[in-house]
Amino acid sequence: QVQLVESGGDLVQPGGSLRLSCAASGSIFSRYTWGWYRQPPGKQRDLVARITSRGSTNYADFVKGRFTIARDSAKNTVYLQMNSLKPEDTAVYYCNTYPTPLRSWGQGTQVTVSS
Repeated sequence: QVQLVESGGDLVQPGGSLRLSCAASGSIFSRYTWGWYRQPPGKQRDLVARITSRGSTNYADFVKGRFTIARDSAKNTVYLQMNSLKPEDTAVYYCNTYPTPLRSWGQGTQVTVSS
């Protein structure tokens, strides 16, 4: 069973930056498209960005130009660099495969953007 461990979340001021990491156990990492998802308080979980096995990326409109997704297959890790953070980016961030997420999600990492 694949385990997903997200990290890097924190409290940051508007305009600040954070880098999230997601480590995936098991041997499936390199074959899949991976995505970062987020779930704001009281709202549904949405896809933020995704990256294919070949490195092609795609972003939700609300993060384009501010967030960058990357992957390191040697480390079984996917990253999300978040710049110019806004209060509306406050959410729990998760990684998982795309388009069909694995059944088991990680615990997520909390990002809070507030002054």
